[in-house]
Amino acid sequence: MIRADHLQVGYGTHSVWSDATFDVQRGEFVAVIGPNGAGKTTLFRMLLGLQQPQAGRLTVFDETPRRGNRRIGYVPQRHTIDQDTHIECESLVRLGVSGTRWGPGFALREEREVARAALEAVGATDLAHKSLGTLSGGELQRVFLAEALVGNPEMLLLDEPLSNLDLRRSRVLVDLVARLVRSRNVTTLLVAHDINPLIHCLDKVIYIANGRVATGTPDEVLTSESLTALYGVRVEVLHDSRNNLVIVGGEDSHGGEAG
Repeated sequence: MIRADHLQVGYGTHSVWSDATFDVQRGEFVAVIGPNGAGKTTLFRMLLGLQQPQAGRLTVFDETPRRGNRRIGYVPQRHTIDQDTHIECESLVRLGVSGTRWGPGFALREEREVARAALEAVGATDLAHKSLGTLSGGELQRVFLAEALVGNPEMLLLDEPLSNLDLRRSRVLVDLVARLVRSRNVTTLLVAHDINPLIHCLDKVIYIANGRVATGTPDEVLTSESLTALYGVRVEVLHDSRNNLVIVGGEDSHGGEAG
């Protein structure tokens, strides 16, 4: 589904990270983690065909990434939703089917049925006729996920969907995404700062830090030895009393993230 071969990315003459070689297989659930500014969203921009590599090669579906690839469902990092927004959730999800068409004149039966099926898949049928501006953070993420799913994509790119969610809502959303990954065999990359809500259902981790990329299973990447090599300084991977990962060292000390 994704193959990177000695990939180098950046802006102008500035390199963000380099010499990354990894692959992602069909149906894998992958976390993309690392410090702020490490280049996590940059990876998504490249997969979406919005940015070209400085060096190396990247393919998606055995092709050079291209803009507007409907085989990819994307939830961006920031959706600006005003509390006065009166757009109904079903109408937003329908845009994933109808593109830029808008208004009741285009509310075809087929589009409504597909939109409702997507809302049902994420457990949000009851939100169909609610205004976006009235929803909680967790409800909004379900609707955005439904919008990304409505075209039945083969790949999902979710950029920090857990931000602004508490631990309980984060775990609920992660479990929902994991069920969709398994039931639909859809390859999913999810950018996050804290690995702990995700670690129980991941197939792979792409850890970006210090201008480099480490990839592998969680057991391979989230070790003191692996992260010490990535950061170039001593890093300790510890477990707290609830068996959450605590990564100490790197650029900072955080639960679930060095940086």
